[in-house]
Amino acid sequence: MALTKVYDAATVFKHMNGILNVYKPAGMKVKHVRNAILNNICKGLNEMEQRNPRKFRENRILLGTGTAADHVLHSIGEQTDLSDHLLSTGPRYLPRDLSCATVSSLGDHTSGVLLFGINRGTVQSSSIRKNRPVRVYHLIGHLGSATENHLPDSRVTMRSNHRHVSADRISSLAASMQASHQRKMFELCGVDLQTQEAYELACRGLLRPADDSQLVVYGIKLIHFERPYFTLELYTINETQECLATLVHDMALDLRTVAHCSQLRCVRHAHFDVTDSLLRHAWHLPGIIKNLRQQRNILREHPQLLRQHRVELQISE
Repeated sequence: MALTKVYDAATVFKHMNGILNVYKPAGMKVKHVRNAILNNICKGLNEMEQRNPRKFRENRILLGTGTAADHVLHSIGEQTDLSDHLLSTGPRYLPRDLSCATVSSLGDHTSGVLLFGINRGTVQSSSIRKNRPVRVYHLIGHLGSATENHLPDSRVTMRSNHRHVSADRISSLAASMQASHQRKMFELCGVDLQTQEAYELACRGLLRPADDSQLVVYGIKLIHFERPYFTLELYTINETQECLATLVHDMALDLRTVAHCSQLRCVRHAHFDVTDSLLRHAWHLPGIIKNLRQQRNILREHPQLLRQHRVELQISE
């Protein structure tokens, strides 16, 4: 299908709907990313061709001032409504003219995939949020030092030896934690893991918590180890920055040492991958329009992101 260049701002604004996949830098708040995106969209729209000011109706009676300038003022006033001119109204498009909703937020220290719903895409963002798809994180832990909030920006509270920690020990602990979380999901359903009912429940689909407060880890594995740093890959739902950092800290305690989380990166949100995320230098109108079209294709290929049958966890009494 051939693409057509559009120079009219109103046409571009009319078709600016959908999900936007943005790469959020670490150390930047989500609201600052949102404001930057909206401001750049309005800047691009205001640089395009704008509609002409409104015209007055014909045979309109105009009052005069009794000076020689009346003829000039009447010739201007008979044609154009000066109150609708750009010099009077200011820019045609402002950030408040756009609707923007975040699918799932990220912490200040977390980088990676951040999804926004633009205009009519806010309905799609709400549907994705309610379905609670799995997000994939890469966590880099720093062995040997612990901090107050388990993140690199706080004061170091403890140091410890970590020469006894190896990649095999971390992998073994990660597998044990994964099995523990999987067992916990079935226990919340009130089902024994070794029964036919548990098998039928697992065949129905991915188990999901009944509320947003229950952290669920579907997978955790070691993908890189280079002392004193190690990288974990997590598949999780209902996670927060604090929960992920605490998870790294607890793993270090089980390994009889201490550690803090030096980097958090969201590499995938459902089928929205970090390779398709819009980098900061591309946060302009052409890049945003192209990204909206790419994410629209992903939603078309995976309609279950908007409408799917969920298996929800019910806490047993």
